[in-house]
Amino acid sequence: MWSVSHPVLLPVGLGVVFAALMVLTSPVLAGLALVALAALLFIVTQPMRGFLLFCLLAPVLPWMTVTLGVRITTSEALLALTWVGVAWSWLTGRLPGITLGPTERKAAYFLAWTLVPLVMGAILVPWEGIPPVNWVRYLLNVSPLALLPILAPTPKEREQVVLCLLLGFAALTSLSLGFFLAGRDARLMVPFLTAVQYANIPAIADIFGADPGRMASPWVHPNSTGGALLLAAPLGLFYGVAHQGWRRALGWFVALTALAGIVFCGSRGALLAIAVLVGWLALKRAPYAGRGMVLGVLLAVLFVMAYEPAQQRFMSLFSSNDVSTGVRLEEYKRFPENALRHPFGLGFGAETPASSPEKDVYGVSNLWLNYWFKLGLPGMVLFIMVTLAWWREVRLPLRLQHIGPHNAMHIATVGTVLAALFTGFIDHYFSFTQVLIALFWLVLALSLHYARQPADTPSADPPPRSP
Repeated sequence: MWSVSHPVLLPVGLGVVFAALMVLTSPVLAGLALVALAALLFIVTQPMRGFLLFCLLAPVLPWMTVTLGVRITTSEALLALTWVGVAWSWLTGRLPGITLGPTERKAAYFLAWTLVPLVMGAILVPWEGIPPVNWVRYLLNVSPLALLPILAPTPKEREQVVLCLLLGFAALTSLSLGFFLAGRDARLMVPFLTAVQYANIPAIADIFGADPGRMASPWVHPNSTGGALLLAAPLGLFYGVAHQGWRRALGWFVALTALAGIVFCGSRGALLAIAVLVGWLALKRAPYAGRGMVLGVLLAVLFVMAYEPAQQRFMSLFSSNDVSTGVRLEEYKRFPENALRHPFGLGFGAETPASSPEKDVYGVSNLWLNYWFKLGLPGMVLFIMVTLAWWREVRLPLRLQHIGPHNAMHIATVGTVLAALFTGFIDHYFSFTQVLIALFWLVLALSLHYARQPADTPSADPPPRSP
């Protein structure tokens, strides 16, 4: 008698399902089902494939959608299929269970608390969304924190994850800069996003049309674009430092094109975060940090001088009449009454509303306060506990005397998370923006594992000499 661990049980079961579909449905539907079953088998039997596909796709086409009963992004669908594969591998004894470190334990407490605003928000907040579905999607977006140690426990597998991420970011910058250089009109990207099944195209067209001179990207809003590129730039730069050959070229390409994209999309928060990151490295006396700061300033000045909309965005930093700054100040003013109105948070019935002064609706452009707004005060406190536990595990020496293959990606991932958290003082997109937060939690997970295994970052190419 076959046991559940028999290697042919899954393909035989899927074959029976397909045969039933051939009999009960039309050939076209059966053909589509065959493709779907093949994809399911491809990922479920080897969940690492789904994880790597997520790392490739999420940076470049984060909100391309598929319909699985409900409409969901393809990136989140890949994470869901990966978890199905992990569960199957656990059932058949091919993968170890989850081992929780200090940061992961704090994250588990944080996620457990989300059940409270899920229930209370569904009862008290009159939104039209489907709270359980949105909650499951949020868990999927945080789940890379757990998936990485399960699927990529060794340096070789982590290298595959980082490489796929950088290839995805390279595709993002190539696509975005390509459309930008072709016409310098953000609206040119609308037909492309329609073709790849983005949802709510009229709203996307409105966002692009509001300021068509800013670089468009598949992340749609310029601030979300800046957030994604903020993750890309440090990872690419330090990956280039840690490797040679084509990997070094890939890292430098991602770093330079991401910096250019930050300027052209007009994301002031991302630009300031990059400056803070370089300053932090200079304070730690990292090799070449001072020269990197000078080079970065020169490149930024050249980009700004060459592109008039970037000049306007930069000058708005010093304007007392800047609309976005005024809205942010009004958000802080209105936050206490919003927090008191929803003591358990808004929950998961809908996204945190963007500020709309004409409708007397105010969100809050602050990462930590947005956790409070969405999950209540305990939710914000628990998230702070997660970040403190993370920092205790990953913090770097006071001085970085050498940067090389042994520590470059540790520095990169820690610096990237710090830069993302810095943007939290002026924006909220790293709190609940779907897929973007999945990349954030993935980089955070990478930083933990580089810190726990500091000397295990090999390269397929010969390593460069330490500076």
